[in-house]
Amino acid sequence: MTEPQPPAAASEEPTADGPIEPPAGLWDRMKSDPQYAPEHLALEAVRRLGPEAARWAERSRAGQPGVPPDELARRATRRFVNLARLSGAVSGAAGLPGAVVDVGVLAWTQARMVLHLAAAYGIDPTHHDRATDLLVLQKVHKLAETARTALGVAAGRERAGALFGQPTAAGRTFLRLGVKLAQMAGVGAAKRMVAKVVPGAGVVFGTWANSAATKELAGRTQALYRQPRVPRQRSGEGM
Repeated sequence: MTEPQPPAAASEEPTADGPIEPPAGLWDRMKSDPQYAPEHLALEAVRRLGPEAARWAERSRAGQPGVPPDELARRATRRFVNLARLSGAVSGAAGLPGAVVDVGVLAWTQARMVLHLAAAYGIDPTHHDRATDLLVLQKVHKLAETARTALGVAAGRERAGALFGQPTAAGRTFLRLGVKLAQMAGVGAAKRMVAKVVPGAGVVFGTWANSAATKELAGRTQALYRQPRVPRQRSGEGM
């Protein structure tokens, strides 16, 4: 008689329940409003990927009660570093348009990883504060308050676009969008993104750059979410 097998969730790594790359509607918003591309991506990631991260953490803990948060974080990091490495190899062979798409896919993959790491440490990955965390962790903004302000602006422009149509993209270049997303993904902005399309070097560089940037982000994220969370005080409280 064979021994019963452990639950599949006991060693479960995150799976891509949501979209692997930014959805078409998000690309449209980012291309029409490249100045706030990182903010649009962060808001959409929390909406679409936060529930996925919460489900993964819940399944993992149900299948393996008492699993340490650091172990869940290790599984998530390994999964998404591998995905980031793959996207770098693909984009490196696709020229400049592919490089721009790659930094968008990479930023999306990294956002998914951050949300899974939040869930691993018992932090709600669907809360709107995770969008702020994303922008600070990915070094788009140095301060949380600045990130919140930019998110508010981007959200307002998103609502206005839904009511009145997206603003025209005339005069905005694909490269500008790529630079903003490269900043978010930690690839080193324009010169590094362009280096991905140098013949014979792009695939290797893209693989290395994406992997290194994602590992560094994982380290910063774990350091943040391991700390005790202090509720943010509302304006006027404690006075």
